[in-house]
Amino acid sequence: MKTKKILSGNEAIAEAVRQVDPDVMAAYPITPSTKIVETIAQFVADGILSGEFVCPESEHSAMSVCIGAAAAGGRVMTATASQGLALMWEMLYIAAALRLPIVAAIANRALSAPINIHGDHSDMMGARDSGWIQIYSENCQEAYDNFIQAFRIAEHPEVATPVMVGLDGFIISHSMEPVLVEDDEAVKEFLGEYQPHYSLLDINHQITIGSLDFTDYYFEHKRSQLEGLEKAPRVILEVGQEFGQKFGRSYGFFEEYRLGDAEVAIVVLSSAAGTGKEAVDLLRDEGIPIGLLKLRIFRPFPFREIAEVLKDKKAVAVLDRCVSPGAEGPPVGTEIRAALFDYEQRPRVVNYVYGLGGRDIKVEHFQEVGRKLVRIAETNQVDEPYGYLNLRE
Repeated sequence: MKTKKILSGNEAIAEAVRQVDPDVMAAYPITPSTKIVETIAQFVADGILSGEFVCPESEHSAMSVCIGAAAAGGRVMTATASQGLALMWEMLYIAAALRLPIVAAIANRALSAPINIHGDHSDMMGARDSGWIQIYSENCQEAYDNFIQAFRIAEHPEVATPVMVGLDGFIISHSMEPVLVEDDEAVKEFLGEYQPHYSLLDINHQITIGSLDFTDYYFEHKRSQLEGLEKAPRVILEVGQEFGQKFGRSYGFFEEYRLGDAEVAIVVLSSAAGTGKEAVDLLRDEGIPIGLLKLRIFRPFPFREIAEVLKDKKAVAVLDRCVSPGAEGPPVGTEIRAALFDYEQRPRVVNYVYGLGGRDIKVEHFQEVGRKLVRIAETNQVDEPYGYLNLRE
């Protein structure tokens, strides 16, 4: 039966792993995702998990194990963060190109240097072009829900693409919240029995994995890889709706908060969305017609759907917990601008970087952004298209 438990984000992920019970779990511990790996190891030692847990010598090796296990037809997961994800870089591209439905929990953490163990989105945003689907979580419940859904999405025969599920380091990974843990059998029923598309262990249907591919067919193979991401949006919506029908919590590409009648809007993802919603309520009390769009799916980027929601706003502020050195702007802001570009009627867009290295973003910072949006809407002028929140200049 379903139970309400007080869990950290890491423990919520571990509970989801326990219910999924993957065939292979390969991970190397790194802050702030270590508790996920520790709890999985304890579950295996206690006989709660029947799958094989492998703790190799590095994160690069962990993803290599995942690739081998998934190619052999197993249901596979891993967990990491920050430099650990960066050490997997080479293997991320291989996992995606081989269309292997691996699921990874990422406790989002700043990349060094300087050394920092706290949360921002540098790690997953750095991997945004690796070919993985990316899902971001606002709280512990969403981390649990997203991780379960990730297997259905990744393993769908038309998708066959690995999935990362992000949860902000320490802010979610270590914060304790009430989490509704669904009935074990209900989760297993929702997931179904995994039927691999192919298996290296199937000697009656021999295949080649990772072969040499020069100018003759590399281009075609890379193009075919994109089919999974192109077909993923429909599957993501179907899985999110089915999850809602079964468990009462539906999911889409994003969440609209008081956005329908809003004239200005803030776009943000992950844990900061909760703070932003509180600020929206306070600004509404002041008579400011503001709303918030919490982005859940970043890859594949739902550009058409986002543009349709935002196109009629007068001004939009996009908040990024990451920088993109040398680019016109940080990742989320750049994507939002591109999504709106072809619309004749579109809002003025401003972009703010916040929270690098785990620095707090508070209600008053969102309120500051909201008041700036009002001025932009009134004057139709943007003095500073890019800026920073809570930064000591």
